[in-house]
Amino acid sequence: MSRVIVDIETIGKDFASYDQKSQEYLLKYAQTEEEQEAVKKSLALHALTGEVVTIGMLNPDTGKGVMLFQSKGEVIEDFSEDGLFYEAGTEKELLEKFWDMVKTYKQIITFNGRNFDIPFLMTRSAINGVRVSRNFMGYRYNPKEHCDLMEQLTFYGATRKFNLDFYAKSFGIKSSKDEGIDGSMVGELYKQKRYLDVARYCHRDLLTTKGLYEYWDKYLSF
Repeated sequence: MSRVIVDIETIGKDFASYDQKSQEYLLKYAQTEEEQEAVKKSLALHALTGEVVTIGMLNPDTGKGVMLFQSKGEVIEDFSEDGLFYEAGTEKELLEKFWDMVKTYKQIITFNGRNFDIPFLMTRSAINGVRVSRNFMGYRYNPKEHCDLMEQLTFYGATRKFNLDFYAKSFGIKSSKDEGIDGSMVGELYKQKRYLDVARYCHRDLLTTKGLYEYWDKYLSF
């Protein structure tokens, strides 16, 4: 079966860029300064208030893949590193290339992809005027087309959810967070123009997901 691991990194829009009415709407239920700051920091979690800055794809069978990333106008030439081809572009270009490439695979593998990555990609695609090529939000209980490891390892919500880092440590897998970067830092890294640091962090997420998938595939899949 041809399969590919997918992971994305996102950033939130500048809160100050919203008009007053939109700001009031976003802060509607935030009563304290701390709650307001939490709302502003959570903009990257929603497709209407954030954007895709990195899309990583890794074939778990060959170890090869592609890292599509935004560089915010900074020219970064295409290059290959550790089996992945790195290519910069706009958000729209990233989405167009992703949907063109992913349509050739029979199965995608994600961690929490049904709740985050895939809906985010689909909504951002519509906003950018990009037609999606596949629907990976189909029948939830069949992992043959979309294997979401969060769904599989919680047995479709029957047990508690843990983050990727905790699963990795529990299974003895090298965690992508071991090098001091996690998803909450992506927005700040982009402000610092550390675009490749984010792309390489996404690559490490793909490798961690690959390790977790191998355990699931060997011991829990049917």
